[in-house]
Amino acid sequence: MKKLILGLAVTASSLAFAQQTPSSSSNPVTFGVKGGMNVSSLSKDEGLDDQKSKIGFNAGVFANIPIAESFSVQPEVLYSQYGEKSEYRLGNTNYSASTKLDYITVPVMFQYNLIPNLYVEAGPEFGFMVSAKNKFKNESNGNSTTSDNYKDRLQTFNFGVGLGAGYYFTPNLGITARYVAGVTDIFKENSGDAVRNNTFQVGLAYKFK
Repeated sequence: MKKLILGLAVTASSLAFAQQTPSSSSNPVTFGVKGGMNVSSLSKDEGLDDQKSKIGFNAGVFANIPIAESFSVQPEVLYSQYGEKSEYRLGNTNYSASTKLDYITVPVMFQYNLIPNLYVEAGPEFGFMVSAKNKFKNESNGNSTTSDNYKDRLQTFNFGVGLGAGYYFTPNLGITARYVAGVTDIFKENSGDAVRNNTFQVGLAYKFK
């Protein structure tokens, strides 16, 4: 809870700074909404024969705050789905599993405009877990089960580093792409290699002007 409050405080402070930052016709502070697709995976676990990416979504709001002629900082608050798919074999039976990890994420991206409509970005992402579920399927007979929320076994806080780019087709509408590499282990107790979130995001952003 303290980490969630801290992350939201960082975002609130950034938004308050945005409202107080002097604007000009060429570099106004802007607010917007964004959303898109996540293609997520976890760092390789021992004992899984084949890991596959899991499709999810992200959606939320952002503020873009110019801090220099070609530089800006963009804090965001997103609902983001992470996880993975995997396949394994027990005896003569093939199984598949899908892990769904839902977070409220707070990326803080530092952006540099290569040209007025094209930018690159990098920055930290703070994540706060909402839920965690597994779905198992017997590929032989098609039976499947979904686990209860097991977030108590996982870290509620997740930290990652994002790298990305974006292009605005119009002053309001743009396409975005970002890769977020997890830094923290998602498990509270893990005697083996750390398991981290990794995701590629692509979507649309709309600025209100």
